[in-house]
Amino acid sequence: MKIIEIDEKCKTCEGTGLYVGIAERDGFAVVCHVCKGTGCHHFKYEYEDFEHRSMRPDVKQVLEINCGIVAGVGKDKQYTLSSFGGMSYQDWLHGKLFAVGMEMRNFVCPAWWYQSADYKKKPKWKECLCCGSFSSCEHFKDKDDCWNRFDKEQSK
Repeated sequence: MKIIEIDEKCKTCEGTGLYVGIAERDGFAVVCHVCKGTGCHHFKYEYEDFEHRSMRPDVKQVLEINCGIVAGVGKDKQYTLSSFGGMSYQDWLHGKLFAVGMEMRNFVCPAWWYQSADYKKKPKWKECLCCGSFSSCEHFKDKDDCWNRFDKEQSK
C-alpha cells in the first residue's frame, strides 16, 4: 500500500476557512465544513501499484454499457446472459471488441443505446423527437424495426 498525503489550499472555501453559498447573504459566511475553518485541506490517498487487471470470477457476461435496465436472468430464468447483448467475460478478457449486434437490443432502441454508448451514432430521426422518455415513444414497441433501420443506415 502506498500513500500520498498533501496539504493543499481548500478548494471549497478557496483557502479562507469560510464558505459563502446561496443561503449566506449580506456579509454572512459559515465555517467551511471541509477544512473546518483552517483554509487547509489535508488530502490523503491510499493506493496499490497497478500490476495487472484483476479477475472477476462472479462475472459471466460483459455489457459495453447499461442504459438503466436491470440485467439478470430472472427468478424463473426467463432470460439468458445473451438476452442483454454484450459478450462473454472470457472474450472480453481476451480483448474482443464490442461490435454491431452486441447492443441491448431486446430492451432498448438505437437512440436509447447510442445516447450512452456513442453519442455520435445516436439516430437523429424525427420519430425520436416526440417523447420525453425512450420507452414512452410510440415506436418503442416496434424497436426491432428501428434496429433494422439503424443497421441499414450504418452499413452505408
